[in-house]
Amino acid sequence: MNAPSPHIRPPRETAARMGDLATLPVFLKLQGKVALVAGGSGGTAWKAELLAAAGAHVRLVWAEPDGETVKLAADWPERVTLIRREMEDADFDGAAIAIGALEDEHEGAAFAATARARGVPVNVVDKPAYCDFQFGAIVNRSPLVIGISTDGGAPPLGQAVRSMIETLLPAGFQRWAQAAKNWRGRVTGSGLDSAQRKSFWRRFAALAMAKPNEAPCPVQREAMIADLEWVAPELRSGHLALVGAGPGDPELLTLKAVRYLREADVILYDDLVGEGVLAFARREARKIHVGKRGGEVSCAQREICHLAVLLASEGNRVVRLKGGDPLIFGRADEEIAAAAAAGIPVTIVNGISAAMAAAAGQGTTLTKRGVARRLQFITAHDETGSLPSTLDWASIADPDATTCIYMGRSKLGAMMDRAIGEGLDPATPARFVINASRPSETVVSAEAATIGAMVATCLVSGPGVLLLGRALERNDGVVRTALRLAAE
Repeated sequence: MNAPSPHIRPPRETAARMGDLATLPVFLKLQGKVALVAGGSGGTAWKAELLAAAGAHVRLVWAEPDGETVKLAADWPERVTLIRREMEDADFDGAAIAIGALEDEHEGAAFAATARARGVPVNVVDKPAYCDFQFGAIVNRSPLVIGISTDGGAPPLGQAVRSMIETLLPAGFQRWAQAAKNWRGRVTGSGLDSAQRKSFWRRFAALAMAKPNEAPCPVQREAMIADLEWVAPELRSGHLALVGAGPGDPELLTLKAVRYLREADVILYDDLVGEGVLAFARREARKIHVGKRGGEVSCAQREICHLAVLLASEGNRVVRLKGGDPLIFGRADEEIAAAAAAGIPVTIVNGISAAMAAAAGQGTTLTKRGVARRLQFITAHDETGSLPSTLDWASIADPDATTCIYMGRSKLGAMMDRAIGEGLDPATPARFVINASRPSETVVSAEAATIGAMVATCLVSGPGVLLLGRALERNDGVVRTALRLAAE
């Protein structure tokens, strides 16, 4: 039996732990419970209305209430009881929570102390030291309710985020949220298996996002259930998506890539996936590291293909997350073939390749009218890790071409020597970009004759791509000015 290769390792499932929370978001059921509000400031009516809207019986104590508070009690007598006197300890009896809208510091401290002594969670408006909980900005699409907290430090920012979310979720979205709540029992009892039910709710969510202002109706529900009932068992398998993670900067992800990450049950991700990209995935999604790096310990491609097919055949939505674009030197053909052989549907979501990001970061182009009429992508090693024997050296030497060389750091000097021997102008501009689009992006600029030696002395680690060709000639002063103005 052959010993396992020291360069092969199995896929490894990872668990990203949640970062620290300044405060814990919770949703408190107040229906039918007593909420005590002690008045004394202009925020009393709003806090009482918020509690009443949540179904609480508001016991509002204020010796001299303002007009807004009086009107609220008159408009909502079944939920708000206004008591016109000073606070008494007995007012805390039976209260589930207590809110003190009290401007005086001593009154606020006394109110909090009494509440805590009685085991009642307390909030004293605008006095964090006396608060067991806080109110955040609220997006109300009830039963979908979104709370936004800045830990009391930046209310205007919370309000801005609320406005953004409200724009994404029009008021009509409330009907979809209510329909989801009302329909859950019907879907659960429909006879659909777990994979079909999962598919139902994905279709429901997609429809809600596409038509938020249209009222959902039972006819749609029954049509979706009937559609799923007729799907043959062998076609109920999951789905494989080959998703481009881009060169590293999470902001370079496409909207479609983000959507697939958020819908994924399992994510098989590469070494080259940038920090922050996986943050778009659901916390519940399984994340399995299947990294492949030239000359380093990596997962075998056949094992990656097998794992992707196995997980998808169990009914999961699997994302194979690849650095850059999945169709450029990512062995996508092997994974597509494995999925097709197993009858697993495949979707391809393009990403921004490293060469594109490298050129953008340098403010240069890869093509130029009258200078570069052809753009080509090549890899610097074959299946064995050696310099490919089938490279078209004449095309690399072509003065009218721009060449993007991937995975070529260790062989750059040898490649350039060979290309120059085949006719490449030694003075051809060359740029080797490491960690393109990331904060650690580093650029080594030289000519073809010297770029290999210069890169060999560079100590910065990370993936690199070589850009080679006359299109890289530029007016550095103009480019620096343009990039500076963009940064400002």
